[in-house]
Amino acid sequence: MIKRRKIRWMAVILVSALTVAHFQAVGASTMNKAENEKKKAEEELNQANQKIEDIERQQSALQSEIDQKDAELVNLLVNIGILEDELTNKNTQLEQVTAELSEAEETEKEQYASMKKRIQFMYERGDTAMIDALLGSADMSDFLNRVEYVSDIYEYDRNLLTQYQITVRQVADLKTTVETEKAELEDMQEEYALQQSSLESVLAQKRSQMGNYDNQLASAQAAADKYKSTIDAQNRIIKEEERRQREAEEAARAAEARAREEANQKKANSNSQSNSGTDSSENSSGGGSGSSGNDGNSGGGANPGYSTGVSGSDVVNYACQFVGNPYVWGGTSLTNGADCSGFVMSVFANFGISLPHSSAALQGCGKAVSYANAQPGDLICYSGHVGIYMGGGQIVHAQSTAVGITKSSATYRTIVAVRRVL
Repeated sequence: MIKRRKIRWMAVILVSALTVAHFQAVGASTMNKAENEKKKAEEELNQANQKIEDIERQQSALQSEIDQKDAELVNLLVNIGILEDELTNKNTQLEQVTAELSEAEETEKEQYASMKKRIQFMYERGDTAMIDALLGSADMSDFLNRVEYVSDIYEYDRNLLTQYQITVRQVADLKTTVETEKAELEDMQEEYALQQSSLESVLAQKRSQMGNYDNQLASAQAAADKYKSTIDAQNRIIKEEERRQREAEEAARAAEARAREEANQKKANSNSQSNSGTDSSENSSGGGSGSSGNDGNSGGGANPGYSTGVSGSDVVNYACQFVGNPYVWGGTSLTNGADCSGFVMSVFANFGISLPHSSAALQGCGKAVSYANAQPGDLICYSGHVGIYMGGGQIVHAQSTAVGITKSSATYRTIVAVRRVL
């Protein structure tokens, strides 16, 4: 009867362990896939962020070029405005000079015509007329005055004509100068127009390029947002799988506790019945009870007992060799990756001690001791987690995928049990 109860209890523990192992295996696959997707998304996010930085640098450089060209265009437009004012003034000046030249030329023509008429008149009358006019003088003084008058007329005409000719030449020269200056201004105007056209073309190209950068930046930012969403989604999957594992381990631990309580209760009932029997039956039952009590303390294959001959320091020293190796959900490899219970199981297996691959089941192994009396090699059990006590308030354990196998304070989480299996 006792043997059957023990088998039933062990079967419950085995089923619980298998259930947890199943969830761990399934969870490990889901977790590994989520971690891989997360890692890939993080790499792509880094690339997208780098691309964004490159585009922003190119945009900044291009904007500086645009600002420079805008400044050049503004200066050119200012110069064009000044040039247009100068051209307007030259046109006004040219109109004025042209009018003056026409007036001077007309005056010259009139003076020349008048002079020709006087000469013609004097010619038609002949030299005797001039002589008669001179000889008709009343006296020598009158004669000299008439000769001087005639000479003055000729001199006046010559001087006036010469003056008008000089004025015409000066005005003509001024007109030529103004026309030359105007032509130069018009050449400058044409050159400025070409420069303006070139600058406006360059600015149009650069603004178009800036628009392309804007599109590239928007595309890179959208990609970055997508990768961030992927990372968030994978983090949610990882957290959900961690929650499922905890729930599975808690359920297995609760089932194991119920099975252990039921077995203890049935054992107590069996002992009570044996004690009420005959002396021979008491002896027989006492022997059976002793055997059963021993089985209850050792916990069968999953509970090796407390007299292994293995030093706790040896266990700790061996376990510490693997600090820095990865955490792998459901793993049992000390080098390639293990989870918390897989790490404990594999460390103790090196010393020939068989422990279950379940943090919940490990809470029932060996015997319970207080944390105050904990020794190196004891198991420090938490809700859904387990580690190996090193002494000095420290544990070595497979903590998480983020840090792997590491050393921590034993009280970094709430301790639910301390079990001695050595």
